[in-house]
Amino acid sequence: MNEAYEDRLRAFVGREINPLRPGQDPVNQPMIRHWVEAMEDDNPIYLDEEAARATGRDGTVAPASMVQAWTMRGYAATAAPKGGGGFDELVALLAEGGYTSVVATDSEFEFHRELVPGDHIGMREVVESISPEKVTGLGTGRFVTTLKTYHDQDGEIVAVQRWRTLRFRPKEKPAERRNEKPDEKREVAEKPEPRALRPRPALNRDNTFWFEAAREHRLVIQRCAACETLRHPPGPCCPECGSFDWDTVQASGRGHVYSFVVNHHPRHPAFDFPMIVAVVELAEGTRLITNLVGVTPEEVEIDMPVVLDWLDADPELSLPVFRPVAQEGH
Repeated sequence: MNEAYEDRLRAFVGREINPLRPGQDPVNQPMIRHWVEAMEDDNPIYLDEEAARATGRDGTVAPASMVQAWTMRGYAATAAPKGGGGFDELVALLAEGGYTSVVATDSEFEFHRELVPGDHIGMREVVESISPEKVTGLGTGRFVTTLKTYHDQDGEIVAVQRWRTLRFRPKEKPAERRNEKPDEKREVAEKPEPRALRPRPALNRDNTFWFEAAREHRLVIQRCAACETLRHPPGPCCPECGSFDWDTVQASGRGHVYSFVVNHHPRHPAFDFPMIVAVVELAEGTRLITNLVGVTPEEVEIDMPVVLDWLDADPELSLPVFRPVAQEGH
């Protein structure tokens, strides 16, 4: 990459790319209810005024981790910010360098106070750093770190978030074989294209063990070594007791369909469509998102018993899938 391009990137460090603007809606009880139900968080301080006051609070509060939700754009085109900021400029500059794909890699929060219904939260975002080119498993890219400050309606800072993404250039397909004779090239051209690889999981120190076990056709569940609570997806800290010590147990491979959707679009060449994406509740009590195989969308039912099978997508990636119990052993 030439020095002029590097200078243009460096010019974004310290620059505001999203000016402070309030979210579309103030903090409100209905959205808090949706959130805690989806997260299965039964802490009463979020919904019960009396329970919240019993803890010394003035009333119900919003879950701290919701702070980002109050400022996120909607799907409508009218939700996009009008004028100011340089987020789109930065994305365009990164795309110019070939960094057209993105994956979130890290998010660190510092909470200054709890939010209550009626607060109207705004967010300001500044670029903290843009790394030199790094070679990663996903491709060559740059880590872009921004600092987001969340303000209430009075301008008080209520939270700070350090947000890091990898903007990367997807790995190229292997170069076409060279020095082939004309007849050989014709034969290659007539062969069907090899199937596209499934997207690679974003591996980190918290989840690599799970994918390594899957490559050995072992479905494991992370377990807190202190209180023995099972958890999935994997994480560094037990949500029940806060311990950072953990081990794993091997799942029995039995479960039932907790919920499911049928994906038709957007189509990706690595998948067959329509594709059944299900949340399967394992016999051990944890849930995971997976594919259902050996069954049509019309045949799937909530609570349908299913059993573990394995999809060897390619030599580097094996994933657990589930099929109806009636087809066990197929």
